[in-house]
Amino acid sequence: MKVLTVFGTRPEAIKLAPVVKALADAPGIESQVCVTAQHREMLDQVLDLFEITPDVDLDVMRQRQSLAELTGSVLHGLTGVVESFEPDFMVVQGDTTTTFAASLAAYYGHVHVAHVEAGLRTGNMYSPWPEEGNRKLTSALTRLHFAPTDKSRDNLLREGIAPEVIEVTGNTVIDALLNVVEDLRNKAKGQDLAEKFAHLTNTERRMVLVTGHRRESFGSGMENICRSLVTLAERGDVTLVYPVHLNPNVQEPVKRILSDAEHVHLLPPQD
Repeated sequence: MKVLTVFGTRPEAIKLAPVVKALADAPGIESQVCVTAQHREMLDQVLDLFEITPDVDLDVMRQRQSLAELTGSVLHGLTGVVESFEPDFMVVQGDTTTTFAASLAAYYGHVHVAHVEAGLRTGNMYSPWPEEGNRKLTSALTRLHFAPTDKSRDNLLREGIAPEVIEVTGNTVIDALLNVVEDLRNKAKGQDLAEKFAHLTNTERRMVLVTGHRRESFGSGMENICRSLVTLAERGDVTLVYPVHLNPNVQEPVKRILSDAEHVHLLPPQD
């Protein structure tokens, strides 16, 4: 069996790293990895961390490209990859534009789709946007649905997906987390990290880890989040730690509002 695993962003890479390694070790499977590089720098961090060398790199990232442009680039690039490798299955993850466009390329090429982290739903097509749409569109094109939870399975069942093609697996991000923790325990890197972030942990204040970069929050939404974080930091009992996404729509308001805020630590994206 030939299996092509496709991903393009840092979250996809983290969650698919354990799957890629399992496929590489599985007898009877010829496994290849294709990255779209929907994210470039942040994706490369994870590839280095998990020591994954892609067989194909589409390198589609362009500054401020539209969703239509991104979707078209991924679809066009993957069409050629599918024609060349001729996989039996394509593995995709989650709800990114890469996930949907890759699934569409697989469908056009008569390739079965295996969807990891299938069945997430909010019920609102515009929140998160475009992720909720990507989830539903990918499900319509999927042959095997790997749901992380019983709730996700139930979402798929309500949409008419046959129970025999749904498998509840848990979330592979936990496998990735455990792999990294074990790696840090066995290497000097763990001590290096403890020293690097000592200024964040050697405090009586509780740490609040912040992430915020959703596309539907761009503009006033991001500004409101940042102002709320300033208010939270002023409570006196917490320290905020915010690894800031590289998207300019995130960087600009975060740095403008939070750079000088007391008890707020802005970090670059972490591996």
